[in-house]
Amino acid sequence: MVLGRLLNKIGLACQPVDVLGLSWGGGLAQQFAFQNPRRCRKLILVSTGTGMLMVPGRPAVLAKMVTPHRFRDPEYAASVAGDLYGGSARTDPLVVKELMDRQRMAGSRIGYLHQLLAGSIWTSLFGLPLIRQETLIVAGTDDPIIPVVNAKLMHLLLPHAALHLHDGGHVELITNAAQLAPVIEQFRNPTLSR
Repeated sequence: MVLGRLLNKIGLACQPVDVLGLSWGGGLAQQFAFQNPRRCRKLILVSTGTGMLMVPGRPAVLAKMVTPHRFRDPEYAASVAGDLYGGSARTDPLVVKELMDRQRMAGSRIGYLHQLLAGSIWTSLFGLPLIRQETLIVAGTDDPIIPVVNAKLMHLLLPHAALHLHDGGHVELITNAAQLAPVIEQFRNPTLSR
């Protein structure tokens, strides 16, 4: 797997790592934990689901999500931010515009299409009970893309999972890191004082 080779290349071949996946990256993180149980110490899943076998967002939300237009046009991204990402994006869509401004050159159209294809054929649903790592699931109760019921389902299926719900949306880890980063750090290092 590419992630395993990347860890080798940066000098982390022999030590276990904590893996955090946000949105589609959560699918990648689940797959890595399943395939590399000795290399993954802890798993953190943020605003993610189980792939094609999950409770989807509303069709109007998904229609806005499948177009790469939001990555190419920050003004459009800001105009649909509240409907698409929920949470703080509803009250401050400019934060999503700034995020998309920074990400505009981060990927290609073909890469985006590959991401959509992977999400439409991959599922972790049947493998979740086999993941043995301690897992933190972080989900917003106002996430239009990944409804919160998906986090609750994953919490039931993962044998060593903790669930942290917040009142934000899909990109809250980025837009409200001050609230969520301490939760993740406490999970990674429980001996740290709050």
